[in-house]
Amino acid sequence: VQLQAFGGGLVQAGGFLRLSCTGSGRTFSEYVMAWFRQAPGKEREFVGTIMGNGYITSYSDSVKGRFTISRDNAKNTVYLQMNSLKLEDTAVYYCATAPRWSSKSYEYDYWGQGTQVTVSS
Repeated sequence: VQLQAFGGGLVQAGGFLRLSCTGSGRTFSEYVMAWFRQAPGKEREFVGTIMGNGYITSYSDSVKGRFTISRDNAKNTVYLQMNSLKLEDTAVYYCATAPRWSSKSYEYDYWGQGTQVTVSS
């Protein structure tokens, strides 16, 4: 299984960015997809997750109302739309896949390489 995350970059506070993650090697629609992030000196943090059918999502309180996860199973791709970005959103963002719903990183068995998001003032 391979996941590739891309779309990171430098954006001003209040701006927006969309991350994408493309998967291969398993039946994409059967698995939960999630986004995590890790800022320098901090532990990896759950951002949000989406069920295989795309109908159910869950978010951390820190991003709820600003970030939206969606997926296109025909393209084996999951997206993270990030709006109203804040300085504290600066981190490396990782996509991951798991056989069941969870917000815990250890439940996810395959990970993308990460993409850097930097929010400037």
